[in-house]
Amino acid sequence: MSKYGSIPTSSSSEGGPAPGSSSLDFISRAKARGASALADRRPWRELGDPRALSVPRGFRYAYQRARANLSYFSMNYAIVVLAVVFLSLLWHPVSLIVFLACMVAWLFLYFLRDEPLALFGRTVGEGAVLAVLSVLTLVLLLLTGATVNILTSLLVGLVLVVLHAVFHCPADSIDEEAGRWYTPVPPQPPY
Repeated sequence: MSKYGSIPTSSSSEGGPAPGSSSLDFISRAKARGASALADRRPWRELGDPRALSVPRGFRYAYQRARANLSYFSMNYAIVVLAVVFLSLLWHPVSLIVFLACMVAWLFLYFLRDEPLALFGRTVGEGAVLAVLSVLTLVLLLLTGATVNILTSLLVGLVLVVLHAVFHCPADSIDEEAGRWYTPVPPQPPY
């Protein structure tokens, strides 16, 4: 019987698993998880729309905008900060290599994992993995000798994100997306 065009399943008992199927399964799971993570990313055109920029009327409105935009554009903002750090490390090749190695560790140990991480027969919680990876990444990058460069680039990235979050007037559709973080801001007359 021909099986042309059928999708193989992992439960088939014919001849055991195909050689290299675990790496193929991992790659397909990684692609699916990457696609779902990037699905949270908002369109860059919406993020960079100059017509959506305006000065908030007061501190309360600025705070509401910042909360709404930080929730709505969170994936975009993370990409912006990582891009700023990456660009600043181009002049420090050792730091760049450490940064890329840490990114691979983050991918395998945090983002692309399906099962809980087990260490010496014990399950390690998500919070512990997140804390250890964060501290390890920061310490390794700071040990490369680019401390001022890294801290400055993080500060520049955070300032860019906060400025955009405060001055970008959220659209009405953000209300459904941002959920509890969004308090509607009434339309403001241009100054």
